[in-house]
Formats: sequence, C-alpha cells, structure tokens
Amino acid sequence: MPLDRLLRHLIAWQSVDGPPVPDRELTIEQARERYRANAVRPDRDKEGSGPAVVAADRTIDGPDGTALPVRVYTPKSAGQRVVTFLHGGGWSLGDLDSHDWVCRDLAGSLSAVVVSVDYRRAPEFPYPAPLHDAIAAARWTARSFPGRTHVIAGDSAGASLSLGVVLEASELRFAAQLLIYPPVDPSLIIASAGERGKGYLLSVEDMAWNYAQYVPDPRRRADPAVDLLKADLRNLPPTIVATAEYDPLHDEGVELVARMRAAGVSVRHVPGEGLVHGYFLMQGAVPAAAACARRVIRELDTLLSSEGGRPSGGVPSH
Repeated sequence: MPLDRLLRHLIAWQSVDGPPVPDRELTIEQARERYRANAVRPDRDKEGSGPAVVAADRTIDGPDGTALPVRVYTPKSAGQRVVTFLHGGGWSLGDLDSHDWVCRDLAGSLSAVVVSVDYRRAPEFPYPAPLHDAIAAARWTARSFPGRTHVIAGDSAGASLSLGVVLEASELRFAAQLLIYPPVDPSLIIASAGERGKGYLLSVEDMAWNYAQYVPDPRRRADPAVDLLKADLRNLPPTIVATAEYDPLHDEGVELVARMRAAGVSVRHVPGEGLVHGYFLMQGAVPAAAACARRVIRELDTLLSSEGGRPSGGVPSH
C-alpha cells in the first residue's frame, strides 16, 4: 500500500530545508526535548475527549533500592484488567509525559488500570538497568493488583523491554502482551536488507545509534533479552504484534510473529499499512494512524475477552 498521504507530506515538509538533524548528532538532552515536544499532546486532548481517567504519579521501589517513578491511570469504569506499559524512544528518549495520551487512551479504551513506567534510560543507565526497572515495575503491579488480568505492553524500545520482562520474569503470569513495532534484531541484518531503511522518519542508522546507547558492549547484544529473535519463545502468553509498513523494523517484526507461531504461541499480527514507525504517537494528526491504533486496541480487547478475563497478573504461591 502507498505511504499515507499525510505522512508523505509530513516527511516532505520536514525536509524542505534539508534532512532533519538526526538524534545522534544532538546532545542527549536536546534529543530528549525534541522527542518529548513532538510527542506530547495539548492538555485539551487529555481531558474530556474520551473516557474519564485519573492519573496519579508515585514512586515505587526499583532495583537495588533505587526510586522508580510510575504514573498510574485509573478509568472511572475500571474493570479487572491492569496493564504495565513501557514507553518507546530508543531506550534513551521518551518518558511519562511523552506517552501520557497513549496511556490515557489505553486505560479508557480497555477499562484497565495502566501503570506507566519511567525506567532509567541510556546512555546514563545502559542495559540491563532499563530492563531491571521494567521487571521491578511489573512485579510491583502484580503485587499491588492481585487477582487482576495482567497485561504487559510497550511501543518500540518499550516493546523490546516488554518481551524481555516476559522472558526474564517467568514467575509473572501475563494474560497477554502487546508489542507495538518492536526492535528484536540488534544485528540490524534484517533491517539493513529491507527496502525502507531510511527516508521514513526512522532509519537503520538511527537504530544503530539507539543500540549503541542501550547496549554499548557488543557482546551483550547476544543476550536473549536483547537479541529477541534468538530467545526461547516457547510458553509466551497470547501476543499481539503491531508493525508499520514503512518502518525499518517491519520485517523483523514479521519474523518475530513467524517464530512465535513456530514456537506454539498464540499471536495476532496487526499490520500498519501505509504507516511509519511511531504511528501510535501520531494519532492526533494522522487519521490512518488513529484508525490502526484503534484496531490494535480492539484486538487486545478481543483477546482478553476471549480469555474470559481470568486473573493472570499475580505471582505464583509455590
């Protein structure tokens, strides 16, 4: 399918004065500020435009006694579902504010409590610190909401962390996982062989920089929680994988779906036809992005309903 018309115009507009300066040529503070400025929705979009959701910031215990900020979203019509959400941003960018609207929408649309995690970011805190924070937050959510239907979800780098949590914290019983355009091949061989390695907002060079920040020791990129295509994918919870057609990570996402199915995992693939990486953050400006995001959330809602809503987020008693 052709690239969405609005996205095509957006990419062309950004290049009027030459290609945008990539994050790798900015300071980390500049890159973070630009990412946040591009992602944050106006306050008027947070209240009154959807199901009523109350957000509360708090601090929980992270690994080794560290303080870990989280934001807990509670819809007025909260049911038995709870979602641990891990934001994207290449493991270096993004925060609670950049994905605030996404989490509000998830909470309202799923009638679920959503716990958004402000995990430590690279390069100050490289792998495995962000993963350890994600695991600590998922365990806190399980303890704090016992007997609920527990889901883990994330977009981009957050999707990579989500799958890492499922693999590393095997005592947690997730009813489902939602992986939105996940990076799963740190070698970037699959991305480099594709046809959309540059020119669509995210490039293979951007991903190489992201991995260099997140896992500066190349030897550690072989860890199963990083090289996710080579991990043992058996016994994973039912999974939804969302990809974007014009994304360097598209083909590795499709390969992840294939390997999950080969491992016996119940997995649903939602292709983002005509869309680019990051479309979940573009819903206010690109109708096609909003429509696809709605399909993704409906798939998760349907999956959880078909599972009977049985509690799944607790820690086993044995």
